[in-house]
Amino acid sequence: MYWYVMGKYTARLKMHIKQHVLLYVTSALALLCIGIVGMYFFFSSQRVSLPPPPPDAPYRQANLPDEERIEDLLSRMTLEEKVGQMALVEKNSILTQDDIARYGIGALLSGGGAKPPRNTPEGWYEMVVGFIGASRQSRLGIPLLYGVDAIHGHSNLPGATVFPHLIGLGATGDALLVEEVARATAREVAATGVNWSYSPTLDLPRDIRWGRVYEAFSDDPKLVAQLGSAYVRGTQHASRFATETPLFVLSTPKHYIGVGGMAWGSSSNKNFHIDQGMTPPDERMLRDVYLPPFAEVVRAGAGSIMVGLNSWGDTKLSAEKYLVTDVLKGELGFTGFTVSDWYGVYEIPGGDYHAGVIAINAGIDMVMLPFDYKVFIKNITRAVRKGEISEARIDEAVRRILRAKFALGLFDSGTEPLQAGLIGSGAHRALAREAVAASLVLLKNENRTLPLSLQDTHIRIAGSAADNVGRQSGAWTVEWQGIEGNTLPGGTSILEGIRERAPSATRVEYAADGIFSSPESADIGIAIVGERPYAEGWGDTEELTLSTEDREVIARLKEVSDTVVVIIISGRPLIITDDISSWDAVVAAWLPGSEGAGVADVLFGDKEFRGKLPLPWPARIEQLPIATDGTTQDGTVPLFPRYFGL
Repeated sequence: MYWYVMGKYTARLKMHIKQHVLLYVTSALALLCIGIVGMYFFFSSQRVSLPPPPPDAPYRQANLPDEERIEDLLSRMTLEEKVGQMALVEKNSILTQDDIARYGIGALLSGGGAKPPRNTPEGWYEMVVGFIGASRQSRLGIPLLYGVDAIHGHSNLPGATVFPHLIGLGATGDALLVEEVARATAREVAATGVNWSYSPTLDLPRDIRWGRVYEAFSDDPKLVAQLGSAYVRGTQHASRFATETPLFVLSTPKHYIGVGGMAWGSSSNKNFHIDQGMTPPDERMLRDVYLPPFAEVVRAGAGSIMVGLNSWGDTKLSAEKYLVTDVLKGELGFTGFTVSDWYGVYEIPGGDYHAGVIAINAGIDMVMLPFDYKVFIKNITRAVRKGEISEARIDEAVRRILRAKFALGLFDSGTEPLQAGLIGSGAHRALAREAVAASLVLLKNENRTLPLSLQDTHIRIAGSAADNVGRQSGAWTVEWQGIEGNTLPGGTSILEGIRERAPSATRVEYAADGIFSSPESADIGIAIVGERPYAEGWGDTEELTLSTEDREVIARLKEVSDTVVVIIISGRPLIITDDISSWDAVVAAWLPGSEGAGVADVLFGDKEFRGKLPLPWPARIEQLPIATDGTTQDGTVPLFPRYFGL
């Protein structure tokens, strides 16, 4: 019995030992596998420590052709260094300045309102030059691009010249003037060290409920092509070959493609209605309407093009290989680089890794992240090593980015000194004043109310936009959503312009609310009213009439003035059908910027009204959207057709 029991116990003991040994061996093998996989990914994510190239490396030789230099540099780059060049990061997201060289970051940007601690020319210069200097400390010394939204001047910087928004420039119809405005803007941008401008906008707004109408020249593709290409030339050839100011800024026509044709209520952003929405995938519209302006700026030599946040049907534009690679790069022959818009790649469903793979394979060369650059570099490097993105595709993207950097001369020139004298210079302000005057559209002029007569010895001025340089400048001015009040150094309100220009014998009174102390009737009442600043989808709205406050001001002014002129400050046409019959004269002044005196120049007849509506002015909301040929949604006639102007 004893031996029987001991035998059973021994057998069980052996069985337990075998089970434990098997468990331990299995666990050890599992841990070993995990360790091997972990070590693989750890080491595969580390940058290979390579020595810097020799000082006489071909890519450092300014006398060699750019393409030869590009290929030499590309051949020396590790995969991680290539992917780093494809990252565009918002400057406030850089954790430490050393990361710029460590990760080989290709570009930084100031998002709307992102500025240095000292928002002065000196503060901008020190910030940008500091970032560029940090990029030169990388193994290969590749300088970075620094971008801003200079869509109507270097407008993040107080004291810079703020030009009319593009809708106003569209009203001028003057390509030579637009080119000069772009050139002046580029000079002020480059004077602070910035080398990349996200402009011009080639969108074609069909629906004025959209909050970005003012960023576009027109809804006419022919006019947009003409003015857009002029803007590119002015930006990219801003005294590049002039010995006195060798400045050159990379232009970025946007937003490729179909932006402005989105359907109301289709936005992918729950806070918006139409911005970032769906553009119907109509091949005829693509060929006849949306593509011609981009074809023209490609011919003009645009160095980069920004891909929009909208969708083409159900597909986000950053995922549209047919449109980005086949059409833009293939058919149009675009040799610059494509860049996505703010967080645009990650609007592609499926998570950050999947979205990055889809977008880069679709043809996006540089990704406006704009935040987590470390994860982006890790994900794209991993995707290449897994074969989900070919290294040839990475090489193509980086080759395009380097082409722009060599064209800018970034590898060959030292840091230009700060040229603060260009910021808000007298010549630039005079040009802006000329642009304001040329942009004004006279919509109504009963009994030849305008220009103002020298016999008008008493003028009353009222309205929320009369003495408000911030409001007349609109959004993308110091802050993303704009500012209110007279806080722009050097700017002139419309009220100030009228006071300066009025004959000395003329009595000029002002009351913002239209309440004047004296009941006597003035010869002329001028109401300057309109929209508060707004940017992007935050301006999407169906409330397109003048505010109750503005209407009350006009009514009060009518009671104490023989004749009333209404000047509308807005980023788009407003619905004024029920009001215009009671006004003697009406002027669309758009968003004129910092030089309000340009309005006075035309009111007093020093310059003629010559602006024309760059898009139809609807009579009612039900007419929206309006087709390119002017056909309204409900078949009725707009209040004023495109190109109307007395």
